[in-house]
Amino acid sequence: MAPYFVLDGDVLLPGQAAQGPWGQTISGHVVGGILARSLEQVGSGPELQPARLTVDLLRPTAIEPVEVRTTVRRDGRRIRLVDAELIQDGIVVSRASAVFLRRGEQPSGDVWSAPIAMPALPPDPGPMPDDVMMYVWGYGGDGMSGGAMGFTEWHDTAGPKYAWVRQVRPLVAGEPNSPFVEAAMAGDATSALTHWGTGGLRYINADYTLTLTRLPVGDYIGLAALVHSSHDGVASGAAAVFDAQGPIGNAVTVGLANPAESFHPKA
Repeated sequence: MAPYFVLDGDVLLPGQAAQGPWGQTISGHVVGGILARSLEQVGSGPELQPARLTVDLLRPTAIEPVEVRTTVRRDGRRIRLVDAELIQDGIVVSRASAVFLRRGEQPSGDVWSAPIAMPALPPDPGPMPDDVMMYVWGYGGDGMSGGAMGFTEWHDTAGPKYAWVRQVRPLVAGEPNSPFVEAAMAGDATSALTHWGTGGLRYINADYTLTLTRLPVGDYIGLAALVHSSHDGVASGAAAVFDAQGPIGNAVTVGLANPAESFHPKA
């Protein structure tokens, strides 16, 4: 399938596939993926684990050429901190920071954690339409029933929500998506998962933070909604993050109320 971007020197040229559900702008998950790609290029290293990614969606990102500027803020023996800025026409439209931590020996003993069970992996989707951004299989209520894109299941229930996300197109032409990039792109779905209610999706995300204890394995990344809180048009949501082997981290996002008619998800 067509990539989201084509690289032209240091400039990334977006295609129409990069358009998100909130109008003629680049989707938040694509913005997060591009920032994660640049952070990983600068911050990765032997035994370094990308442990935290925070993406700030400062303003709408037009479907126009973008550049990324990265800065290493700290480069210590056990921790590396890198910042990135997404720039259009000389203006910073989004930014991100990532913490890379050095892996080491796992301490002995058990630490309590709330038990969360993801639904089974979805069936193979087979050939997909050219305009699909990513494959999302959503589950609502008891976690037993689900469907592609998941919107019906989330709309019809006020109960728990789950999703398995699979990327179906390369972020940049000629480059395979790294596990970190795929996790970053899936992490943006935390907003829709946690803020979707019986009235549909009424909040547009302003940011999201993804934490990882290891990189995902396999094609699918799962999210289980944990909590939603909202007052006066400001929302906060959190989700647990999985791969097919088990839990790998968490994600949190904040959002602002937006008119329902402005949301146009791609099928």
